[in-house]
Amino acid sequence: MKRNAIKSAVIAAAVAGTSAAHAAIDTTSVTTALTEAGAAAAVVGAASLAVFVGIKAFKMIRRAL
Repeated sequence: MKRNAIKSAVIAAAVAGTSAAHAAIDTTSVTTALTEAGAAAAVVGAASLAVFVGIKAFKMIRRAL
């Protein structure tokens, strides 16, 4: 009988813990930060691509002259 009481207590604690674990979490700040970081990465990528294309164009113009 004592063993069944312990099992019941463990099950009740597990059920109470799972309901608290599924609480709603506000992720808007994380999503905003990731969006801003993605925009910054796009700007840096575009700038590095522009430099690469500029160097290639300069070399092609020098070769043509």
